Amino acid sequence: MIKKIVVIPGDGIGPEITEQAVKICRAAAEGSEIDLAFETKYAGGAAIDRYGEPLPEDTLEVCRGADAILLGAVGGPAWDHVAPALRPEKAILGLRKALGLYANLRPVRVFPALVSHAPLKAEVVTGVDMMLVRELNGGIYYGSRSESEIVNGVEEAWDTELYNTAEVTRIVRLAAQIAAKRQSSVVSVDKANVLASSRLWRRTAETVVREFPNIKLNHLYVDNCAMQIVLAPTQFDVIVTNNLFGDILSDEAAVITGSIGMLPSASIGDGPGLYEPIHGSAPDIAGQGIANPLGTILSAAMMFRYSLGAEEIAVKIEQAVEKVLAEGYRTADLFKQGSSKVTTDEMGQQVLNHL
Repeated sequence: MIKKIVVIPGDGIGPEITEQAVKICRAAAEGSEIDLAFETKYAGGAAIDRYGEPLPEDTLEVCRGADAILLGAVGGPAWDHVAPALRPEKAILGLRKALGLYANLRPVRVFPALVSHAPLKAEVVTGVDMMLVRELNGGIYYGSRSESEIVNGVEEAWDTELYNTAEVTRIVRLAAQIAAKRQSSVVSVDKANVLASSRLWRRTAETVVREFPNIKLNHLYVDNCAMQIVLAPTQFDVIVTNNLFGDILSDEAAVITGSIGMLPSASIGDGPGLYEPIHGSAPDIAGQGIANPLGTILSAAMMFRYSLGAEEIAVKIEQAVEKVLAEGYRTADLFKQGSSKVTTDEMGQQVLNHL
């Protein structure tokens, strides 16, 4: 069974970390029914340099025909001078929109070997294992807006938060399906005490979860949720929320793990899924061989789980990463006295050794 994977290395450290992830993918799938076919395409700054645009039509067309997309990272100061419409980050937004990717999945797990790296006390973060499900295609980021207008002699700007029941239904249903394979608990986050769109969100969430009798649904206001993620993060299994709140909460939750270099993500929906680490392109360390590839490798594990239907391979990769960390191997971002500092290539090889 051939599965076509488009690899978009991107900018900065992107080529280095995707190289390691591809190597792990090939080894992990060996002996399975899955035959991986990789094709490399350009997006972001690398595409601007070659084609004058962040998301060439050729890249987009190949992605449309793929089973999944594995992305490194895009952006960097080298493209700060380009017009806003041509920013490297527009490549990700363009892919999400064109492929109908309406859900961003952000797993936040504190590995036992990395508890000491977390900014919170060990007793608070030990056992943290949550999934944030963020709606990607609606809300205030896509609503109508005005950059500037004069009203009664005063300049105003405004943005519109808008959701419909179809958008809320599909994201909450996905969150419930994910929770059914975890601890069967969903927390829906809104601001229903103030916002009409949040009251629609809450009503719709209640209706959708009735389809899942074994799922426990709770509601939290976004400000309380932000506080609870810091005070008692182990209480959460699956969090589902809108685009704006999800953007903020997912970054907050990421910090408690101790290193964003460890964190994967998936954007899924109607088309092929897009898998990428949450960190940036880190141009300041590009080419030095010190970047942490584990976020990209764990993103590849998510690819096997959500796009390729290969749960066993996903688990195998995740377990290999956990074993490498338990043995004390660390890239520079995680290195402490007593651990073994390794390069990007060496970290990839260690994961490979444990598959």
